Amino acid sequence: MSRIVVTGGAGRLGRSLVAGLRDAGHDLISLDRGVSSAPELDGVEQLALDLTDADATTTALTNAQADALIHLAAVAVPFSAPEDIIMRTNSQLAVSVLGGGVAAGIPKIVAASSPTVLGYGAPAGWIPERLPLDESSPTRPWNAYALSKLVIEQTLHMLIRQTGNATRFAAFRPCYVIAPEEWAGAVTQQGHTVHERLDDPALSAPALFNYVDARDVACFTDTLLQGLDDIPNGEVFFVAADDALAREPLAELIPRFFPETEALARELTGTSPAFSNAKARSLLGWRPKYSWRGELSTRTDAAQ
Repeated sequence: MSRIVVTGGAGRLGRSLVAGLRDAGHDLISLDRGVSSAPELDGVEQLALDLTDADATTTALTNAQADALIHLAAVAVPFSAPEDIIMRTNSQLAVSVLGGGVAAGIPKIVAASSPTVLGYGAPAGWIPERLPLDESSPTRPWNAYALSKLVIEQTLHMLIRQTGNATRFAAFRPCYVIAPEEWAGAVTQQGHTVHERLDDPALSAPALFNYVDARDVACFTDTLLQGLDDIPNGEVFFVAADDALAREPLAELIPRFFPETEALARELTGTSPAFSNAKARSLLGWRPKYSWRGELSTRTDAAQ
């Protein structure tokens, strides 16, 4: 059992991640702007804190005496606030929390980034070098949210250059997160149900039909923390489902919305997703357990 601090533990992903790590036997502390009454946080120590206050954050992290830190806290949705606020907030949180973790002597530090750092959906056009996308795909952020997530990754590397291997770091890019209640009909982050996103491909096209179950993200972070000492410092991982959030093959769907990708999309046969999770499989032995096909069929059967 490890003692793990999660920033943003009261958020959509944070609640499922904290619950999953708690159920795996870890001792959790959630740091967020407020204390949550969400059932996923039952029995979890919570501390309300302005995480942009670097001194207060370092003090809280030092007092936690944690074995690991997972940084999720951020303005979590592109264009949900003015661009300057998103950039300032997420960058400030990165330096405050990640730097505070180093100052507190926490030996393992993991931060959530985003697939948006690759720049898909750019108004001036976007053509990938290849499909599926992976961690070697070039980063080309075109909005403040994506750029701030890239700053998080670069902050980790800045700290590695300061500390060497004294602290073990990694970043992960979770695809479009679907929380357990959203399989049952609750709206997703963009205000649509999963069924609506499947029925209207235009809703999922901006994210290239990527998704991941929040419980799989929790399992991934647990696996990552266990293996962090055995992989190169500062690795970045996509955390994605094994399939796409689409009823049609992406070889047909993606060119419909991004015509210039038609030749590249031919590689995405069957249910193949646009984002590869092969690196997490090969370096960590992690594989997702959940897919929309299994979850929606299970919910439908239960309702009958």
